[in-house]
Amino acid sequence: MVAASLLAFAPATTSAPEQSLPARRIVSLAPNLTELIFTIGAGDRLVGADVFSDYPPQAQRIPRVGDAFQVDYERVLALEPDLVLVWDTGTPEPVIEKLKHLGLRVERISTTQLSGIARALRRLGELTGSDATAEQAAREYSAAIEKLGLEHATKPPIAVFYQISSAPIYTINGRHLISEILALCGGQNVFADLDQLAPPVSLEAVLERNPETILAGDDVGGDPFAIWRPWRNLRAVQLENLYVLRVDRIARATTRIVAGAEDICAVLDQARERRVGKSAAGGP
Repeated sequence: MVAASLLAFAPATTSAPEQSLPARRIVSLAPNLTELIFTIGAGDRLVGADVFSDYPPQAQRIPRVGDAFQVDYERVLALEPDLVLVWDTGTPEPVIEKLKHLGLRVERISTTQLSGIARALRRLGELTGSDATAEQAAREYSAAIEKLGLEHATKPPIAVFYQISSAPIYTINGRHLISEILALCGGQNVFADLDQLAPPVSLEAVLERNPETILAGDDVGGDPFAIWRPWRNLRAVQLENLYVLRVDRIARATTRIVAGAEDICAVLDQARERRVGKSAAGGP
């Protein structure tokens, strides 16, 4: 019955010439893609979005079509989109294939690296006919990231543990976007060598790697560092280098990640100052 209902809504197969036209009715299935569409000035083209698309504020008024894992396909088809945006590493493959099977034009957008955000802006500009605005946004973003990198290129390295959660303890490896930001600011991810993108780690493993700084997002709740405070020999605790960051500015791959990178660079600079102060005071 569901299949028959979907079939009734399914549009005719889009021809190649039509697919080359700028998109006018867009459904976004990832909050970062929704935000990037607004960044290039094409937010008025969005007719549907996932439930997590909450920025900018105008995005909250867009009709919801589910999330990356549970999509209301009938709602999507009823919106008659000429383009559906999916996050290449976040939208499950079965969802992408189902959308294609329904005859929808699907575009995969990848933003797994800092440079990928500029590429995504330009691609979205091509898809919407907003090339000029997208190019300007991409150039400004890339210039800001390059500036931060140059400013911190000669800063002393500092060992960092990024904590996603504390019960259980999850972190990031060296391929994660946040790890790239850490490196941009002169930070060394103590778990960069792990294979999994967001691996679980033990308390003992963190103590063994003895980071000089611990960072956590503000989405954890409570005191994210309560687990570490009793361990007075942990360098991050000794130096009081425990920092909470606005996770919406570092975990979502949009141009706002520049502000998130500035936040990280600022706290790592502060951590370096505390290191120098501790050494001057004769500390370990």
